[in-house]
Amino acid sequence: MSSLTVRNLDESVKNRLRVRAARHGRSMEEEVRQILQNIVAPEQQAGQVSFAERVNSRFAGLHVDSLPIPARQLARTPPDIEAP
Repeated sequence: MSSLTVRNLDESVKNRLRVRAARHGRSMEEEVRQILQNIVAPEQQAGQVSFAERVNSRFAGLHVDSLPIPARQLARTPPDIEAP
């Protein structure tokens, strides 16, 4: 985990943060973590595309619904457990 020091924070901002943290039942440190997470997380997720979405977009024009599905075959001959 990383740490961050904020210098020259206005006293009124600190007091409002303390009140906000108390209202949410958290420490000031946890409140700051939550605020930062709520602000930064949506920005990260906005540009990200899931793996499934990438696969779907890559193969979208192939019309895979019409591809024939070959019959299943045994990969090898099963052992004969009746043999002596």
